[in-house]
Amino acid sequence: MTDARQQLLDLLLDRAYREGDFTLSSGQKSSYYINCKLVTLDAIGALATGRTIFSMLPEATAAVAGLTLGADPIVSAVSVISALEDKPIPALIVRKKAKGHGTQAYVEGPQLAEGANVIVLEDVVTTGNSALQAVGRLRGAGYTADRIISLVDRQQGGAELYEKEGLAFDAVFTIGDLQSALQARSS
Repeated sequence: MTDARQQLLDLLLDRAYREGDFTLSSGQKSSYYINCKLVTLDAIGALATGRTIFSMLPEATAAVAGLTLGADPIVSAVSVISALEDKPIPALIVRKKAKGHGTQAYVEGPQLAEGANVIVLEDVVTTGNSALQAVGRLRGAGYTADRIISLVDRQQGGAELYEKEGLAFDAVFTIGDLQSALQARSS
């Protein structure tokens, strides 16, 4: 495991993962919750996130994007790391609703060439619907969006949805990875 990936795992376990009774954005009940923003909005966490995901991007990546709000710090971190690596990749933010004024755009950020390859980033995948919404908006803007990368896959149907939709999917960690690491810590 790379240093950045290990650091990211430690930060997720220390700050983002909690056990209890929770209702997820999908409406599902859960005995655990993962709030990645507690990591991705932290300077060290953003650095580890950006380095880890940048290393996973395909060579032909024209931009990274994600549905606001969970993906905002992730796409920004990856974009900054790409510049530091002298391979600048712009970040795009996908709105849930069209902007109510001006251009009324769903996608914010630099204008890319028609068909540009945009990788969708996500913090946590449960059902997969949030990233799928981002894919639809990006395709509607004329871009190619056929890969999703998530920090954590809760393994509750998102990967299967993406496969059914013909999308490639990678997760930095699965919920199994997090829970195994927690168990190893307590042994």
